[in-house]
Amino acid sequence: MEVVNSFVDFCTNFISEGGLLFGFLLILLESFLPILPLGVFVALNVNAFGGFIGIILSWMATCLGCFIAYTFFSFLSDKFLSRVLSKKTLRQVDKAIHKFQKISFSNLVLVVALPFTPAFLVNIICGIARVSRRKFLFSIIIGKVFMIIFWGYVSKSLIESMTDINTIIIVSLMLLVAYIVSKIVSKKVDLE
Repeated sequence: MEVVNSFVDFCTNFISEGGLLFGFLLILLESFLPILPLGVFVALNVNAFGGFIGIILSWMATCLGCFIAYTFFSFLSDKFLSRVLSKKTLRQVDKAIHKFQKISFSNLVLVVALPFTPAFLVNIICGIARVSRRKFLFSIIIGKVFMIIFWGYVSKSLIESMTDINTIIIVSLMLLVAYIVSKIVSKKVDLE
């Protein structure tokens, strides 16, 4: 577990030395590359800059990143999507667009606040669905606060618990069970 501690210390020091702008840009980059782990970046910002500054910095960066992505996708036309996406995917996107066109502000805030919601997908669909800028902006400002606080708390605790082998085994088993259950449900409900 010394390797994990060394890696976390290295990453925290790297971000600290890069300064607030580096921590901000790291979170902003995650808004455009959804494969990057937002929770880990938030935890590293919290470790590097303290709880309050790390959370505020991460919140501002993710809000800006989401709004930039939303703005970009709001300019895409339906013709562009029909050329890029398959007909099956386009039908699924159309269903999601239709739902997001009708979504209430409160429900949009809830969707944005959920830590495991694919934010990049929400940004894309809200942009394509032409959800009003004001509605989207206020929903991310409110919803992202809770999501960032969640990731700041949970990820920091997770990083600290990575030195405990029992925690690693339990988390690994839980992830395995979640994966197996998702595969079973996916086949039963025809989600693939």
